[in-house]
Amino acid sequence: MYEITILCLANSRKPPSGRCIAGKVYANGRTTADWVRPVSARPTHEVSEEERRYEGGTKAQLLDIISLPLRQASPSRHQVENHTLDDQYYWEKEGTATWAQVKAAVDPYDAKFWGNSQSTYHGLNDKVPEAAVDAIGSSLKLILVADLVISVSRENGYEGNPSRRRVRAKFTFRNTQYWMSITDPEIEEKFLTQGDGEYQIGEAALCISLAEVWNGFAFRVVASVITPNRCEALDEL
Repeated sequence: MYEITILCLANSRKPPSGRCIAGKVYANGRTTADWVRPVSARPTHEVSEEERRYEGGTKAQLLDIISLPLRQASPSRHQVENHTLDDQYYWEKEGTATWAQVKAAVDPYDAKFWGNSQSTYHGLNDKVPEAAVDAIGSSLKLILVADLVISVSRENGYEGNPSRRRVRAKFTFRNTQYWMSITDPEIEEKFLTQGDGEYQIGEAALCISLAEVWNGFAFRVVASVITPNRCEALDEL
C-alpha cells in the first residue's frame, strides 16, 4: 500500500452504481500537474459508496483534499491516471480547496486531447473514435470557461430506448464550441429539479473526462462543474 494526496476535481456518477473520483496530486499546499484516478479492482472500476467513506462516516466529496490508500498503478489505454485503490483502509480528508486553488490547477492546452473531435446526435465535439484514443495519452483535463450554459431537455434514447431528460454543458473553449453530458450528480439534480431550459452560468472550471471506449468511441463528459459560488458554499460548511 502507498498513499497519494489529491485535490478532488471530479466526483461523478459511474455505472453501475458508483462514482468516478479523480484529482490532481497535492503537495506542500499546491497541486502538481499529475492526475490520479482511484479505481476499484472490479471490472467496471467504479468506486463504491463504502469505498469513498471516511472513518468518521462522511463520504469524500468534490473539492476535498484526500489522502488515498492505493495498491498499484493501473493505466488502461488513454486512462493512464488510474490507480487501483486499497479498500482495506479508509480515505482521509485533509482539507477543502478554495476557488483560487482550483484556478491554479487548470491544465495548459493539449492539442492531442482536444483533437479528433466528432459529435453525438445531441452533443457537439463530444466523442473521439476508438482508433485515436491510444495516441491521446490522457483522459482528464481541468479547463476554465467564461460562457458556460447548462441545458436541460428531453433527449431520444439510444437505439430506440425511451427518451430521458438530460443535463448538458454548452461552452466555448479555444474558439471551439462544445456540448457535453454532465455527470456531476449534484449539478444534475439541481438543474433537473428546476425544469427544462437553458441556464446562464458564465465563469466555471470544468473537469473534462474522456470515458472508457464504448461502441467504438470514447465520449467526452463534464465530470464536474466548479464555480466560485460552489467553492464559497463549501467553505461555509
